Amino acid sequence: MASTDRRISESTIHRLSIYYRALNQLEKENYETISSKELAKREKLTPAQVRKDLSFFGSFGTRGLGYPVTELRNKIAEILGINRTWNVALIGVGNIGSALVSYKEFQKQGFKIKKLFDNDQRKIGSNHKGIIVSDIKNIFEELTNSDIEIVIIAVPTATAQILVDDVVRSGIKAILNFAPVNLKVPDDVDVRNENMAMELEYLSFSLCYAKGRS
Repeated sequence: MASTDRRISESTIHRLSIYYRALNQLEKENYETISSKELAKREKLTPAQVRKDLSFFGSFGTRGLGYPVTELRNKIAEILGINRTWNVALIGVGNIGSALVSYKEFQKQGFKIKKLFDNDQRKIGSNHKGIIVSDIKNIFEELTNSDIEIVIIAVPTATAQILVDDVVRSGIKAILNFAPVNLKVPDDVDVRNENMAMELEYLSFSLCYAKGRS
């Protein structure tokens, strides 16, 4: 793999995920090779953008022949780190949390939810989808020196920051946040925010804007 000393933009990483899914589908369609032009057309991008994104990580494919589908898929999986298993803890077994535990795509992509936490006494100690729910009060103790690498936050806004402080103290460096609040963490901790309300607001804006122009 080529050196990635140059900072890779979030948009490039996002497009790598898009390419990975497209290549998965191409495999199912029995494609052996695909050109940057064909791949770009499928995802409404330009061939130059596809080639530029991939060039950050090395040289792929053969001029005039295109990219070997399976080989490129495996390389992108390696780049994205989804060619291995990641151990995940989920905090908050409410509606969103329960849906995430049941989301089979996580397991397929190598993200294995191994720990669950909640503050509801009716849930603590219960078996949820094969995982025992732990008391939210024990987050720091249970995560410290554990094999958990990623934590998902699916709790109300009021408690999110307090819980994240314990998560960070335990040594976790990667957090996916579903709480509608911007979490404060040290610079060496990565937080990705999944704010569904904001995404719906974007869609509602798009509909209103389109209506205003018509």
